[in-house]
Amino acid sequence: MTKEGISLLAASPSSSSEGSSVVKEEGGVGGMWVSGREAGGLPWEEVARLLTTDPSSGLPSREVLTRRQIAGYNEFSESPDDPLWKKFLGQFKEPLILLLLASSLVSLVMGQLDDAVVIMLAIVIVATVAFIQELRTDRALEELKKQVPVTCMCQRDGNLREYQARELVPGDIVHLSIGDRVPADMRLVHAVDLTIDESSFTGETEPAPKMSSTITTNSYGSSASSCATSVGNMAYMGTFVRTGRGRGVVTSTGERSQFGELYRMMQEEETPRTPLQRNMDALAKKLSVFSFCFIAVVFVMGIYQGIPIQKIFNIAVSLAVAAIPEGLPIVVTMTLCLGIRRMAQRSALVKGLHTVETLGCVTSVCSDKTGTLTKNEMTVTCAVTSEGDECQITGVGYSSDGQVVFQSGYSDLANEALTKLLESGAVCNNAQIVGGNLLGQPTEGAILAAAIKHGIYNPQDKYQRLEEIPFKSETKYMSVKVKNKKTGEVEWVMKGTVEAVIQKCTHYHQNVAVLPLSREKQQQICAISSEWGRHGLRVLAMARGTSLSEMNYLGIVGIMDPPREAVRASITTLQSTGIRVKMVTGDAQETACAIAKAVGLQVRAGTVFSGEQVDGMDERLLTRLVQEATVFFRVSPRHKLRIVKALQQCDEIVGMTGDGVNDVVALKRSNIGIAMGTMGSAVSKEAADMILNDDNFTTILSAIEEGKCIYHNISNFVQFQVSTSLVALSLIALSTLFGLPSPLNPMQILLINVIMDGPPALTLGMEPIDDDVKLQPPRDTKKDLITRQLVRNCIISATVIICGTLWVFRSEMSDGMVTMRDTTMTFACFVMFDMFNAMSCRSHSKSIMELGLTSNWYLFLALTATMGCLLAVVYLPFLQWIFQTEGIHISDWIYLLCLTSTVLIVSELRKFLDRRWEARRSGEPIRSFWSNGKKASGKPSWMDAV
Repeated sequence: MTKEGISLLAASPSSSSEGSSVVKEEGGVGGMWVSGREAGGLPWEEVARLLTTDPSSGLPSREVLTRRQIAGYNEFSESPDDPLWKKFLGQFKEPLILLLLASSLVSLVMGQLDDAVVIMLAIVIVATVAFIQELRTDRALEELKKQVPVTCMCQRDGNLREYQARELVPGDIVHLSIGDRVPADMRLVHAVDLTIDESSFTGETEPAPKMSSTITTNSYGSSASSCATSVGNMAYMGTFVRTGRGRGVVTSTGERSQFGELYRMMQEEETPRTPLQRNMDALAKKLSVFSFCFIAVVFVMGIYQGIPIQKIFNIAVSLAVAAIPEGLPIVVTMTLCLGIRRMAQRSALVKGLHTVETLGCVTSVCSDKTGTLTKNEMTVTCAVTSEGDECQITGVGYSSDGQVVFQSGYSDLANEALTKLLESGAVCNNAQIVGGNLLGQPTEGAILAAAIKHGIYNPQDKYQRLEEIPFKSETKYMSVKVKNKKTGEVEWVMKGTVEAVIQKCTHYHQNVAVLPLSREKQQQICAISSEWGRHGLRVLAMARGTSLSEMNYLGIVGIMDPPREAVRASITTLQSTGIRVKMVTGDAQETACAIAKAVGLQVRAGTVFSGEQVDGMDERLLTRLVQEATVFFRVSPRHKLRIVKALQQCDEIVGMTGDGVNDVVALKRSNIGIAMGTMGSAVSKEAADMILNDDNFTTILSAIEEGKCIYHNISNFVQFQVSTSLVALSLIALSTLFGLPSPLNPMQILLINVIMDGPPALTLGMEPIDDDVKLQPPRDTKKDLITRQLVRNCIISATVIICGTLWVFRSEMSDGMVTMRDTTMTFACFVMFDMFNAMSCRSHSKSIMELGLTSNWYLFLALTATMGCLLAVVYLPFLQWIFQTEGIHISDWIYLLCLTSTVLIVSELRKFLDRRWEARRSGEPIRSFWSNGKKASGKPSWMDAV
């Protein structure tokens, strides 16, 4: 939409809910917009008059151009994309990056060029990787947006031709037919058998019948802003024509449409900051405080030791800068990028780096029903013939996948009765299934698919249709008069509601015989129909006969939009890990509760609420009830937004799934918005944080597991990084403050920073998903990244490394002089300590043998490369000259191997004691410490055998 159009819209008096909904523009343009609420309550002739248009010929082309200058194009205004340089600079706004920039600047001012270069290199790597990932995501989103341009049949200057939907203006006359997507909000002028699928707005699976007659305001509710209300003589932008044809006058375009109202609501909502971002912000603040405190402590100790003030200040600032882990942003960024890549392989497109980790924190999943938990394809799931034979029909949707299963066993008589029942439903039918896609009514498509599953193909070809009585809301049945092409027999075939069909039936088939349809038999049929209805099924009956007043009853079928495969198992798994799953739908209570039970949600008193009940609750009551609720039905976008906000008030991390226009506001507000890639609307994909390309609810489970694994790996790296930094700081600080010679020279310290902040640290973020981590409950987002347990583990590891390294340094420096052998042994000792420390940091609780030495091949290769680098520095002459090292004997390596492995041994002992203490506290049996996880498969590990 043009800026001029937007400003006019904002300034127009109709933007208020009060007063007239018709906008009058100056300059002779006449009425420009009519709200759907007011248009539905006016005769279409009056709407055409207000919009100064002729329904028979349409607008003149010159008038279209004039109106477009005022109304703009029929599209939504989007903020222009930032230039690439601005997107790149946007990566530097994170507090931890700003802290690193400050430390780099301090290093540069103090003349420590090497430190400044290393820190700046780390910052540039982080910004570049995040920038590239953002560009990749943007390109993927652009591919999703690339669809065939939406066109429509519009009448202008008395001629009907195809136009781009974005070119429509209020007052245009648009023609609709089967398969069309409605291009703008329209007041219908003419409708013949017209039904429109409004599930993306209302959540209703059944298409809404449309008419052109006037509808009073109170017949469709009092909420003007509720997009979940369907007005019978209005067609809304983005909905889909299922059957029939129609013609209407465009009343609202672009952001003035019902679609646009949701778009504006979505733009008003801000996406909350992710838990990991908040954790990183808190870490940056703590590191800043730690740095200043460290400077103060070292400064005081230096003055006490009599060191000159300038020298002690330089030492303190240098050590404080070194305390900031410049490798942390790199590892976090790379870990998140790998998570996004793994999710892409699982058919999920993640739009933001931190989104993947946030999934691991989700405590509540609010799921739309239609198209998310279900496939949004009506399916015949059961049938009962007039013979009394019951059967279940498997498969979902309009494909031929599925089969018929007879409850009391197969028999030729039962098979023949079911064939006659389904064939009749397929003959009295106007739908078509082409390539798995439905053209026509969903209920008729469901009957066709059931017939195909039973081996009935193209039954219409056997008959010549002579006459049709279409389905009407008054009669509630459809019937066709057909002639058998082979026998020439003429008969009527009928389908409709059970009550309507039974009234037309006088007989039914029973064991080949034709028996009168008694009152008892009718009551029996109605009882089955009522029972199915309570379970959310739509029940249709079929009949055949030579006269409409004397039909033979054939049986009934139950139709519903069933749950997707594996949804129940996924929900059960989510619930077992402490994640609450809630259904939020615009559908009716019976259908919503039936699907909720089918997917494993608890449906009992106090857990099911309607949108009207939500309206009647204040914020405190809603916040109290929303956590235990499992089903919300007949809800509008406004209700969904209140539900998400209420859960967030309870400190819940909310994941919201949806595919329709009515989901976009809640998708934007939730912590994680999840849209469907295939069935989802474009605007829902735009609002979401993650898009499921396969529309599979079970992918959410994989994403949550991935999020848990990512945070687990980041926590492991933080433990490794903090313990390594603590050792380096302590060694330098102790030697400086107590007047000892430095155990490492500057080049060796630089190499340690490059090696140990490099491959081994990065590969800790590539640890495979741990089965135990999958089963853990969502992490508490109030807890900091650096916990008490992590600090304790770091202190234990750092103490072992410091004592061992100082032991080697002091024992080698027996003559009081520092030689190249002394620094070489100390350097090799420090590097090997860190290699074993990296192995121990792969898990906070699991033994290295339980994890498997080579299960993380990336770490195995990184440690191998680190060892190769260490050997090169020790033995290659030109590297010996640079790093001031000399070759050492094989016995020295054996000695160092035995000494440095103690950090791994101590860590393993600490994990064993932690596990033993936790088992005693919980009363659970202590699992074998050396178990490698194969006990569940019945194969004991070799350590168990020992």
